[in-house]
Amino acid sequence: MKLRSLTTYICDAYRTNWVLVRLDTDEGIEGWGEATLEYREHTVEAAVLALRHGLAGREIGSIQGWWQDAYRDAYWRGGPVLTSALSAVEMALWDIKGKALGVPVYELLGGKLRGSVECYANGWFAGAKLPQEFAEKAREAVGWGYRALKWDPFGSAFRTLTPAALRTAMAVVEAVAEAVDGKADIIVEAHGRFELAAARQVARALEPLGVLWLEEPLIPGNLANYAWLREHTSTPISLGERLYTRWDFREVFERGCADVVQPDVSHVGGIWEARTTAALAELWQVGFAPHNPSGPVANAATLQLAACTPNFTYLETMATDVPWRAEIAAESSVVNGGVAEIPDAPGLGVRIDTEAVARYPYVRHDLRHYSGALTDIRPDDEVPLHAKEQG
Repeated sequence: MKLRSLTTYICDAYRTNWVLVRLDTDEGIEGWGEATLEYREHTVEAAVLALRHGLAGREIGSIQGWWQDAYRDAYWRGGPVLTSALSAVEMALWDIKGKALGVPVYELLGGKLRGSVECYANGWFAGAKLPQEFAEKAREAVGWGYRALKWDPFGSAFRTLTPAALRTAMAVVEAVAEAVDGKADIIVEAHGRFELAAARQVARALEPLGVLWLEEPLIPGNLANYAWLREHTSTPISLGERLYTRWDFREVFERGCADVVQPDVSHVGGIWEARTTAALAELWQVGFAPHNPSGPVANAATLQLAACTPNFTYLETMATDVPWRAEIAAESSVVNGGVAEIPDAPGLGVRIDTEAVARYPYVRHDLRHYSGALTDIRPDDEVPLHAKEQG
């Protein structure tokens, strides 16, 4: 098969914009990828379009052959823009190959190890500000069937954390922990906020609560500090959403920086690169729980990894989303009781309606993490993404 066209779509998703990529072949098969790069959507779109030339005229079934050439010929390797663009096109190529052969992508990666995967909920906390509000929303998410919840309780903090700010954050964490006690675990997100001293305070404050992990507590760029922090706390540490390709993860494993790694299939370089990183994590006996807060195509690709990756632990799932997601995407898997079924449809198992995408054009959204609007991630008419409310 040869490439007939490559088309990009940018779709408003309230907290960000989804960047979707469609490849059409001369045999009439389409493939979908996702390069959602929050707040730099047009930049990554330009990088995706620049990859068209390298696909022209070649047999697009040779996914690794194309990827290696595209990565090499960029010259300035790595980084979020290049690898997000590579990721989107690569997952679209896998989608095409699976459809051409009539099998889900996981069959091309060794076959299914599991038919479903445990999910943890993100996005369940929209609009909450006070400890009791977080607690009430946590109880609601547990009622939907989720047995693990993740959120960032640190407001607009950056670099340092005053004693008062730490007490405020811990009041939220403790309220949620009490609300879900015995029914769900908790994951505390930090979005790469803190210098080492503040991260140490947070990690130690969390020790009595037995959280699943503390996510990205340190400002990115110093893996030596991650190794030190992990050595000096019993709180499990995770990182990886802002690392790109297996080469970025090498030092994480060699230094012992994390208990769980979280590459994002739409940023790390694609499905094969994520699977390779998982194999390295398995070698080092580190958990693998991909970052997955974006759109429907990235979610579909991550589900393919969940099916065939031995050390896959949890699927990150947005518990709620914009109401027009269902207009845009026909998704083969739904979350039911906190568990996502692995789809058996050929390719990635997701279809995109481009006419629906056009109804929700790009809207500028800025980073909320340091503005005091951290939990304002959904519109008032948000909809749950689980199949049905659990009793």
